[in-house]
Amino acid sequence: MAGDNVGDDNATVSLDFFNQFVTYEDFLDYHITNVDLYYLKDKYLARQLVELGHLSSGSVMTREEFEARKAAAAASSLSKSNQQKTLASAGKELTDNFLRALAEREEANRSGKMNTIIFIRDYNSIGQEVSAYIDCAQRLRTEDFEPYFSGKKRLMPRRSDLSFYNWKTKMSMSNSSANYEVVTNNPSGLLFRNKTDGKDLHVDPWGTPGENSTRTPLQSHLYVQVVLYDHSVRTTEASGADTHCN
Repeated sequence: MAGDNVGDDNATVSLDFFNQFVTYEDFLDYHITNVDLYYLKDKYLARQLVELGHLSSGSVMTREEFEARKAAAAASSLSKSNQQKTLASAGKELTDNFLRALAEREEANRSGKMNTIIFIRDYNSIGQEVSAYIDCAQRLRTEDFEPYFSGKKRLMPRRSDLSFYNWKTKMSMSNSSANYEVVTNNPSGLLFRNKTDGKDLHVDPWGTPGENSTRTPLQSHLYVQVVLYDHSVRTTEASGADTHCN
C-alpha cells in the first residue's frame, strides 16, 4: 500500500498534491504498490480494491469527492493569486508623496469603502497645462496601475475624467462616473455627488469638502499640483441607522 494515504479526514489538500493526478484513476494508482500488483496481477482489480478501501489504511475519496476537492483546491489557489495581484502598489518602493498616499488608499478604493477623487494639474506631452478631477476607484477598476507605481508612467488627466480642463485651449469637459455625478450648476461651484450615499463632495479650496470627506494637498515631484479628496462611503442603510441612534 502507498504510505501517504489521502482520505476523508484530510479536508485541506493542497493544489500541488492534486496536480500529480490528471484523472481519478491516476489518484487510485497512487495507492497501489508494486507488491499489490505482484499478488493481484491486475491493475484494474487493484483500483477497485483501493476505491473500496481494501488496499489503504483508511477510506479513500470517491470519484465525486476527488473531482470536487481538486476543483476547490484550484479555485483556492487562483483566489489567493488574484488577491496577491490585486494591489498594484504591493512591494513597490515609493519615494513620491503622491504615490505613497495613493498606495495607502488603494485597497479602500478597490473595496468600495472609500471613493477618492484625485485632482492633478500638470503639463501634457505637448507642453499644454491640463488639470482634472479623477475618480480614483473607477480608474483602478479600468486600468493597470502597476506602471504608475513602478514609475514607468504618470497618472495624467484625461478628457474622460470627472472634470477636465486644458488651460491652453480653454477646453473643458465633465463626465459622471460609476461613483460620482458631476454637479456644475451649483451656486457655490463645482461639486461631485456620491452615487452610493448621496453626499456632496465640494472641491472649493476655500470651503469644506463636505460630510465624511477630507481634502489633502500634497507636494509631489511628479506634478505641478496634487490634491486628494477622500470620501468615506456610507450606505443608505448605515446612514439611516445612525440617524435613529441619535
